[in-house]
Amino acid sequence: MLDAEQIAALAARTLAHYDGSAESFAGATRDHDVSQNYAALLGAIDPAARFTILDFGCGPGRDLAYFSSLGHEAIGLDGSARFVAMAREATGCEVLHQSFLALALPPARFDGIFANASLFHVPSQELPRVLGQLHDALVPRGVLFSSNPRGDDSEGYNGERYGAFHTLETWRTYVTAAGFTEVDHYYRPAGKPRAQQPWLASVWRRD
Repeated sequence: MLDAEQIAALAARTLAHYDGSAESFAGATRDHDVSQNYAALLGAIDPAARFTILDFGCGPGRDLAYFSSLGHEAIGLDGSARFVAMAREATGCEVLHQSFLALALPPARFDGIFANASLFHVPSQELPRVLGQLHDALVPRGVLFSSNPRGDDSEGYNGERYGAFHTLETWRTYVTAAGFTEVDHYYRPAGKPRAQQPWLASVWRRD
């Protein structure tokens, strides 16, 4: 178990990495094809003309811009001050500057939460609390999408970033305990052998 000081230190170290590499990160990820993930989230939300979507870990704003371009109310959230500034400038959307480990989200506000390559930064011991906060921020029957690098339930630093790498079974246990029902899961990139699919994507509905 990590104490409060250790939790704060790992969050600060991870965010410092992203602040220091924000421009190179934006360039490296700008053209990533995550259309499968967009479709997984939007297709699971109950029909409505316009959704309110939280882009959880929005980075420099690529996915935020996409959801906004469809006419949805897209709100970003990131712990990196540099990413927050970049996303605001790039999209004109509201972007919340909040650490994943110190969230202050309004209740029942969002139809969908898009957590693409973000929740794996949450230490396992903090995951029940964070998932509970995301659950409460969704409207009834709201949808959580997550995509995380999968692993063997190990966690720790990879360079300057802290990450937790769960199996499907472990991830399922955490998310269902937080009050979600599984809608779907798949591995990415599509069409590759499992050994070449490092990403576990999953879709969940608030009970």
